[in-house]
Amino acid sequence: PRPATDDAREPPKRCPETSPGRPRHDRAVRRGPPGANFLARSPQSDRLLANATGRPNPATLASRCRIVDGAGMERAEYERMDAVEDRLWWYGGLRALVLDQVLRFGMGTPGRPWVDAGCGTGGMLARLRSGVPARVWAGLEADPGAATVAAAKSGAAVVVGSVNELPLASASLGGQVSLDVLCHRLVDPRRALAESHRCLERGGILVLNLPAYRWLLSAHDTRVHNARRFRRSEVVAMLVEAGFHVKRATYWNTLLFPLMAARRLLAKGHAESDVSLPPAPVNALFGVVVALERRFLRWGIDLPFGGSVLVVAEKA
Repeated sequence: PRPATDDAREPPKRCPETSPGRPRHDRAVRRGPPGANFLARSPQSDRLLANATGRPNPATLASRCRIVDGAGMERAEYERMDAVEDRLWWYGGLRALVLDQVLRFGMGTPGRPWVDAGCGTGGMLARLRSGVPARVWAGLEADPGAATVAAAKSGAAVVVGSVNELPLASASLGGQVSLDVLCHRLVDPRRALAESHRCLERGGILVLNLPAYRWLLSAHDTRVHNARRFRRSEVVAMLVEAGFHVKRATYWNTLLFPLMAARRLLAKGHAESDVSLPPAPVNALFGVVVALERRFLRWGIDLPFGGSVLVVAEKA
């Protein structure tokens, strides 16, 4: 997600990995740095993908590629995210929940890489790398600036690209994490899920988090360019349609949901971001509440409603 561009400008240049006429997807991939050799690329783009450390270089990619989608989340939101994501209770709860699902369901083929698709500024990617060090982790982000921050923060390979057209080889991934990405206005959810299905190996795992309930669309969603929110049944139906077997589907942020709903509904006309730190005691209390929910979820109890939908699916 990135700042909007003027439609009158020249059409955005596509990244070499996905440009028309260039090889993509089912190409023989030249061996490269560990964790990066699953990238579908052409000889012309090989030189863009590695820096002196043997890791894909998002800064180089950013200088050569314009965003495929041409618009996205406002720059201020990325800056807020980068500033607070290691401290805000919501991010802490989400990371812990996603890590639980990866550890529970994400066995797969040893050595197969996992991708955080839509990794933003890299906080989740860094947590996954530290929490599951046996896995090879990489990130994909549509905004070059955020991709550069994510690579520095996580120490992982991060590539500039769109979830609508993943610059990855077919059946190359052991798993994929996608957090609050399919809700974005520039993402086609069904196309993105089809791409995830293509890139995952058979039995590969997809972990999704999405905002819940269309009636909760608010000024915050407008600010971060979310165009849709989902019911659990909608997410399950899309995954089944794309060829996935759903292993788990639950809501979360349940206990705090009444407060969240009231705030969203009362603030519909005010374009303020939710990405901000509350007072420290409130932040700590909310973190404890989400940790309690996490315990229920670890016991296998799915929650009946909440602010977000968390789904784990397997490529059938």
